[in-house]
Amino acid sequence: MKRNLFAYILIFASLLTITSCRKENSSQVPLVAVDITINLNDPQFINLAVPTGWIYLTGGSMGLIVYRNNNTDFTCYDRHSPYNVDEYCRVSVSDDNITAIDECSDSQWVLTDGQVILGPAEAPLRAYQTNYNPPYLRIYN
Repeated sequence: MKRNLFAYILIFASLLTITSCRKENSSQVPLVAVDITINLNDPQFINLAVPTGWIYLTGGSMGLIVYRNNNTDFTCYDRHSPYNVDEYCRVSVSDDNITAIDECSDSQWVLTDGQVILGPAEAPLRAYQTNYNPPYLRIYN
């Protein structure tokens, strides 16, 4: 019995060592500190006055997309495409104003939740937290 227990402990320790020594996953969008507060009464943010409105902001890894889902709910995503991260492709809002596209891969994501809806990409857009306390919208991680 002690022999089996020792073997299990040895296997577990080996697996733990192997997984902790792996190279960091380079297929993820870099996590960049974001803490931005915008006043939605400011004319430069007029596009966020109504649901399905959106704007681009500076910040994150390659810029941000801020999207208004409804009267009280906003989402914010990094524009750095999560597909082939090392190619530095930028995600843009499509003409339909409800999806985003990476023109390098033709992958598409829905802006309400950042999930993939088309293309070879499998990962969602990197999302940032939002807190709406009218008229201020805070975007952070």
